[in-house]
Amino acid sequence: MDDKITIIEGPTPTFEDIEDGWALGLNESPFLYDLALTRLRTFNGAALVERCYRAWSKQDNIYLHYRDDMGLEERVPILAARSVDTHEGQVLLLWIRRKPEETEFEIDLEDDDEEDDDFDSYDTSI
Repeated sequence: MDDKITIIEGPTPTFEDIEDGWALGLNESPFLYDLALTRLRTFNGAALVERCYRAWSKQDNIYLHYRDDMGLEERVPILAARSVDTHEGQVLLLWIRRKPEETEFEIDLEDDDEEDDDFDSYDTSI
């Protein structure tokens, strides 16, 4: 039970790409992974961060368990955690690691040239 943080209710978490220099250092490994940040509302952020620290101090992994958009259970390893107090309550910040094939990219095909006005621009998720 201590090796995971489970999202019990609410929507599927959103994952933001990371461009922070310190967070990119979390990716030091023989494999290529994508790093992301998710923000979760919680009532016990400090206890959840403490659970992460206990696992890491024992050289264990800890995972974020959640349901994806299709309702299937997913889990991703947590690399860093922080709890912050906001005016809306506690927020748990989790930096997680995903395999490149699990990452969705948005490609903007909009062209700045006015020559190709016959084509509509659109965003595509890969």
